Amino acid sequence: MSFISFSFILFFFVLAAAYYLLPKRCQWPLLLVFSAVFYLAADLRYAVFLLVTVVSAYIAVCRMDSRLKDQEKYLAENKSLTREEKKSYRAGVKRRNRITLTVCLVLNFSMLFFCKVLLLPGPAAAAEGTALSFLSLGLPLGMSFYLFQSMGYCIDVYRGKAKAQRNFFQFALFTTYFPYLIQGPINSYAQLGESLWKPHDFDGKQWSFGLQRMLWGYFKKLVIADRIAPMVAALRAPELGGMGFFLLTLSYALQIYGDFTGGIDITIGMSQCLGIPLRENFLRPYFSKNIAEYWRRWHISLGEWMKDYIFYPISVSAPMLRLSKAARARFGNFGKRLPVYVASVATWLVTGIWHGLTPNFILWGMLNCLFIVGSEELSPLYERFHGRFHWKDRVWYGWFEILRMFLLMNFIRACDLFPHVGDYFAGFGRMVLNPNFTILTDGTMLTLGLTALDFGILGVGIVLLFAVSLYQEKRGSVREMLWGKNPWVRYSLIFILLLAVLLLGKYGTGYNASSFIYNQF
Repeated sequence: MSFISFSFILFFFVLAAAYYLLPKRCQWPLLLVFSAVFYLAADLRYAVFLLVTVVSAYIAVCRMDSRLKDQEKYLAENKSLTREEKKSYRAGVKRRNRITLTVCLVLNFSMLFFCKVLLLPGPAAAAEGTALSFLSLGLPLGMSFYLFQSMGYCIDVYRGKAKAQRNFFQFALFTTYFPYLIQGPINSYAQLGESLWKPHDFDGKQWSFGLQRMLWGYFKKLVIADRIAPMVAALRAPELGGMGFFLLTLSYALQIYGDFTGGIDITIGMSQCLGIPLRENFLRPYFSKNIAEYWRRWHISLGEWMKDYIFYPISVSAPMLRLSKAARARFGNFGKRLPVYVASVATWLVTGIWHGLTPNFILWGMLNCLFIVGSEELSPLYERFHGRFHWKDRVWYGWFEILRMFLLMNFIRACDLFPHVGDYFAGFGRMVLNPNFTILTDGTMLTLGLTALDFGILGVGIVLLFAVSLYQEKRGSVREMLWGKNPWVRYSLIFILLLAVLLLGKYGTGYNASSFIYNQF
């Protein structure tokens, strides 16, 4: 059941009506039931993987939490133990918990890896028509997101940062809450936890804000991202030359931004209607001035997950501390930073693999890592440059930095579109050897799947998107601003946006859960 289908709209409003009309004690069980219906509607076979994750994670957190509680009780009752005896006892508990955690992590991430392998054309095709044909379904709906969220919770319980949720059904709701199943955001138990099962009163303002956020998401997805999708597909043709490749990077940047942030807006908006706050996953990343800032604004929840559970554990591990000590003696300050760079390479390698097992995603991860590490190493040079020319505080230079970062990330992101990395680098070659500027004037642009009307709608949509983003960047919430306006003005603008979605949205046959780009990850 796709977020952009009319059946989903009906599904959501039926849920919302029941959610506020039934007694409050029924709210969280109702969410669990509707989440199960939503998931089962996609494919009954997906439920097997989800159930394995829910059960294995629940058992793991309960076992680890029980051992930690038993440890507290034992130490409280045996205060006469020596310091070494206490240390030995704690080490034993930690060792058993580490085994429990490792088994749970290996089981679940093996499933994820296994399913991602099945997405490759060869294995999927081989499974068709055989006893394994049921496995050719590809990556189960939302698997990466619910798995990362539940495994992060397991790690937090192991670290003693979170307590185990003993109610199995409430734990299941934390893992399966349907708004974030499609494409996140990834939430920690501390961020979401209790708000899922505590009672919520109807709040007219939050309901209005939630519906507005959903509507804005539908606008970005249906009017912008889906409209430009045919052009993205057509621009991959090598005969269009270097200008075709350059336009591909620009159009794909618009498509993926509208698609992903539109989906997140719908997710956060519907959850806000239900009184359950979800974390922001994007903070206008195209206004970033450097690559590190970009990744603090783009897919924030994934970046923080990778940082908390991959980067930090590696960078402060015993082998890395030994490496740091040895490298400092040989390479000075660079040696001191070496473990951080090793952890960065590992983190970006994992992030690339998470996006896909094909070489282009590995290259994508390594390019991001290269520019981040390179920028860090060159920072003294940047400081000397800015100390001499004093451009840093100029308005025009700030916009130059934004444009530079936008183009750089577009070129890196284009890796997504070329499973064979040779085709990706060939695109850069065409920009130098065969720029082919004539496609801008010879009518080729109208053969890329878009009409002149489509280009006009896209132009207006891009201007609106930029204006709203700029207002948010400089002043804050547009919804709060509208809330302070005359109701006739506010609702007239909302009605115009609704008409734009209904009349200008690109609707077609075959819409399903995979219509969101990030669902494939």
